[in-house]
Amino acid sequence: MRDKPPAWVGVGLAFYAFVAIAIAEGGLGVVLPSILKTYGLTTATVTALFFSQIGGYVVAALTSSLLSHRIGLARMILLAAASVTTALCVYASTPHWGVMVMAGTLFGLGVGLIDAGMNTFIAHKPDNGNLMGLLHAFYGVGALLGPAIATALLTMGMSWRSAYWIFALVMGLLVVGMVWVVAQQSPLIASAPVPADHSAEANLRLALQRPTVLVAGLLLLVYVGVEVSLGNWAYTVQTLSRGTPVAIAGYSITAYWFGLTLGRLLMGQWIKWLGANRLLNGSFILLMVGLLIWWLLPQQLWSLPIIGFALAAIFPTTMWLMPRRVPVAMVPAAIGFLSSVGSVGAVSIPTGVGWLANYVGLEVIPLVMLPLAVVMLGLHRWLVAYEARPLT
Repeated sequence: MRDKPPAWVGVGLAFYAFVAIAIAEGGLGVVLPSILKTYGLTTATVTALFFSQIGGYVVAALTSSLLSHRIGLARMILLAAASVTTALCVYASTPHWGVMVMAGTLFGLGVGLIDAGMNTFIAHKPDNGNLMGLLHAFYGVGALLGPAIATALLTMGMSWRSAYWIFALVMGLLVVGMVWVVAQQSPLIASAPVPADHSAEANLRLALQRPTVLVAGLLLLVYVGVEVSLGNWAYTVQTLSRGTPVAIAGYSITAYWFGLTLGRLLMGQWIKWLGANRLLNGSFILLMVGLLIWWLLPQQLWSLPIIGFALAAIFPTTMWLMPRRVPVAMVPAAIGFLSSVGSVGAVSIPTGVGWLANYVGLEVIPLVMLPLAVVMLGLHRWLVAYEARPLT
């Protein structure tokens, strides 16, 4: 009988998967000005790349729990990693803007499935509060490394395409790891059991009928949109609008992701000390303060790591709360929906921000982020009030 890999291998692969997707997503902000120049684009037309990813994210949102139930979570992650690797290779090699845009759909599908699958996996582990914080801290590690790698390559005079070849190699290692897991027929990344009286499709429908799932999904859609907008556009704001030197601007974005990573490493303890709801209240208040400083004091750079630190706990804590808000059978569908609809925000909000900046100017970007933070606080307070309502 074939020996099964130890349980920690699955957790390790989940952490590595989040590092890999974050490197690919986080690096875009630094190479974006180079992409504009290579293809002769504007801040409005380049958003076609973001928009193309929406289709993939939407498919992932609606199918991740169904796909993992039918083919297993390991095979789903393998398929997703192969999709992202293919998209990154296209990004690195194609001379045609239209081809790069089309590859964005593969990228969105793969990232959405990985995000949903690994969040579901960790949510079913013991001590999932600490593990959820660590999982998203590793996303922060990758998001920190992506801009750092791209900045180093650009300052050495290398093409932005070389960054995407490196990102593809990183993601390719996840493909290798998942091939090994599938070959071992390992149960260490298995989908949650579905009760006999409910199909995966029925659980998805029931989850989407719950107000807490829909409102939490909207909160994460706005959150991910803000996080990615800052990661994608802050470098462009600093260099093209505020005249910050390339190296300093690039490493200020790295500091933003460092703040986010540090906050997520501490998240498990914060939940124990403050409770999830108080932690989220404090996060939103600190976020609004950081965004206000970034908008009103354009020459300073220390607001970006503060903003990253404030954002840190919002996504993983909302995910951590979901198994406590829905019946256990609905958890995979609910988390899959939240993860992937959040990814829709990663495309739609940066796209809208890019179009607005094209007509109004780049300095509108810090201004737009502030009301979005207020919206998130309002959605969080609604969820708290809804859960506290008396049952009738």
